[in-house]
Parts: sequence; structure tokens; C-alpha cells
Amino acid sequence: MSLYSSTVFGSDPKVFRLNISPNGYPPYMIADQEEPAGIMWDIVSLITGRLGYQLIAEKIPRKRVDQMLLDGYIDATPRAIEWAHEPEKYLFTAPVVDIQEVFFTPKHAKKTYQKAEDLFSKTVVTHLGYLYPQLQPYFKSGAINRFDVSQERDMFNFLLHGDRFDAAVVDLLVGKWVLKKEGLQDQFRASSSDMNSYGFRLMMRRDSQLFVDRFNAELARIRESGELEAILANYQ
Repeated sequence: MSLYSSTVFGSDPKVFRLNISPNGYPPYMIADQEEPAGIMWDIVSLITGRLGYQLIAEKIPRKRVDQMLLDGYIDATPRAIEWAHEPEKYLFTAPVVDIQEVFFTPKHAKKTYQKAEDLFSKTVVTHLGYLYPQLQPYFKSGAINRFDVSQERDMFNFLLHGDRFDAAVVDLLVGKWVLKKEGLQDQFRASSSDMNSYGFRLMMRRDSQLFVDRFNAELARIRESGELEAILANYQ
């Protein structure tokens, strides 16, 4: 069935369509290979399979995701509550994994930043379109300068080669994944404490309470059994 079929796919209870976005969000969602992969994909695949659903990946651009979710063209998209523009419109599952935002700095800079106040009058490389609730007041006041980049790989390249950038705000696992892929593990260091920690969840329509309850129950089971930790270990 076409994504744009006039029949809402939700009428088939055995299909669950998850947005993984065109570029993914490695290592949580990996979209640039023949089969989807990543921490979130593997966990959701395990749980939906046990609940009797066939999991299908959809690659929806960020600016269209929320409306397509509300319209029923997809069933869920990974999202932290803190990243949602209007979270009250949606239901969220329990946290599947934790996002730990840290400050990355080049080792040649010989300086690390542990908290927002350390970056006053500095320029931080950020991801285009991302919300940073803890930093937003400082961006708005001009105490910290924000420089947006569309890809995590480019965030590190700007930081490594640009004289005007002081740090990048990146999830710890995402940063480690990108640096490993780019062969830059020895070029950067991360702050020792989280700037922010968020629960990475599934964001769904408000009529999805039954599914959310079943998903949360199975999530608790795989966390208790050690299966969730085994999936995490595959990407570290």
C-alpha cells in the first residue's frame, strides 16, 4: 500500500510504520544501508514483533513528520518529549534509551567545557532544527552564540578546522559513533558530565494508548531480561 493511499494504514493492525528519517540518527537509527538498523530500530523491532506487528520503516523529512503522524500515515517517530514543539498533542512511550548530550571539544584546544556557563561569549556548533532547552535562554540572550549545521559529521569538521568554534553539543553515543566512522576518535574529548539527559521515546497519536501500554510492558520485560542491554552493546 502506498504511503499516500487514501486508506489509512492503521486499519491493518499487523503493520506498524516507524519513521527513521531520510538520514537516520546513527547509532539510534541507521538508514543508509539496505536494511534499517540502529539501537531504536532494533528495540522497536523486537517489541513490535512480540506484539504481533510487522515493522516497516518510513523515511519522512523532519518538517513533515509531525503532521504525517497526526494524519495517520505513520504510527510513530522517535522523539524526546523535550524536543517536541507541541508535546501535548501526542502520546509518548516510556523512555526506550537515554540521550546524553555532552560538549565535545578538539583535543588541540586543550580546554573542555562542563556546563553552559563555561561557554559564555563562546560559539557552540549545534544541529540545525534541534531544540536545546537548557541552552536556549543563553542563545536567546546572546550569552552563547549558536552555529547550526545539518549533519553531525560536519559539526565535528567545523569544530576541528574552524577558528571561531569552541564546542559542539552532541549526544555521547552519536558523537562516539561519528568519530569512529570518520577515524577521528583521537581528535576530540567529551565533557565528563551530561549537559542534558533525555528519555528517547516513541511519539504517537493520542488514540494509541492501548499500544503504548503494551509497548511499555514489553519494554520493561526486555530491560529486566538483559535483552535491551545486549542491543546497546552491539553499537558501542
